[in-house]
Amino acid sequence: MKPRPFKPEIFNSDPRYVRDTSTGLIWHRSQHRTLYADTDRSEVVYHANYLRYFEFGRTSLMRDAAYPYKEIELSGYVYPIIDLGINFYQPLYYDDLMYIQTRPTHLERVRLQFDYVITSAEKGHIICIGFTKHCALNSAGNPVAVDPKTVQLWKAFPA
Repeated sequence: MKPRPFKPEIFNSDPRYVRDTSTGLIWHRSQHRTLYADTDRSEVVYHANYLRYFEFGRTSLMRDAAYPYKEIELSGYVYPIIDLGINFYQPLYYDDLMYIQTRPTHLERVRLQFDYVITSAEKGHIICIGFTKHCALNSAGNPVAVDPKTVQLWKAFPA
């Protein structure tokens, strides 16, 4: 199965953000290069490492929005993953440069979701598409409402 086209262009002259011209959606973009340690015996990036790339994209987005995850934790919140999904389309190999496009999507009272599109920086094709769902917890591990600053980020992120 082929993914929907993803055709990013720089948004508002800021290379940290792209607009997908096929949907009009704005995405935060970070770049990362695969390490030799990321590959498996078949010489491709091991599938579980894509979760690390999602985390890299998510934390880069939060940092660029002036709300790094460390600050979230210091304010008494944590957001563990409660659900995730990935569809793979092309492999990555050692030393490949990738773009990790991330955007905040669904926001509920105690849950939120990020969506991801990882593309090859050199070839432009889609590597994988995925999502992570998170639950807001306080420092005691109890579900709580999503913190106000994170809610503001969801509302302020370009549509």
